[in-house]
Amino acid sequence: MIESETADNAEPIPSIGVGGLLFNRHQQILLIKRNQAPAQGLWSIPGGKQEAGESLVEACIREFQEETNLEVEVQNIVAIVDRRLEGFHYVIIDFLVKLIDENNAVPIARSDVAEAKWINLGDLGHYDLVVGLPEIIKRTQNSLIDNVSSGLHDVYVTGTDFILPDLRKL
Repeated sequence: MIESETADNAEPIPSIGVGGLLFNRHQQILLIKRNQAPAQGLWSIPGGKQEAGESLVEACIREFQEETNLEVEVQNIVAIVDRRLEGFHYVIIDFLVKLIDENNAVPIARSDVAEAKWINLGDLGHYDLVVGLPEIIKRTQNSLIDNVSSGLHDVYVTGTDFILPDLRKL
């Protein structure tokens, strides 16, 4: 993520961030260890700041590629969080994502990432995760296990309008 600190102790201007939750068939999630503020040294999901001219979906795909060298397809929105820490203010939209190429599943830490690796879901307690992430991971994984269509979906397949699915059609 790009720093957005302000001078003279003024409140930082909110920025839009995106993140992607990627699970594999081995009950693992892909996490990255941040090497820059905010949350330097903590584990998180790949993601970052939306750039001018990008849709949320484009930002998520780009950030995933920049940080892990993996190509993903964006699914649905699973969380929206508001974080104010270390002189930053981010509104972050977290997406469920899936790999485009299952044969290319080895992450390579790049950009502002110290490490990128698959973590067993049962081992998450051994990692210092960013605030709120354990519950987001748990609820997203539970919806996948239960095969429940949760979150906001790109119902028009435009990458711009995410709304609740019509559960009467499921």
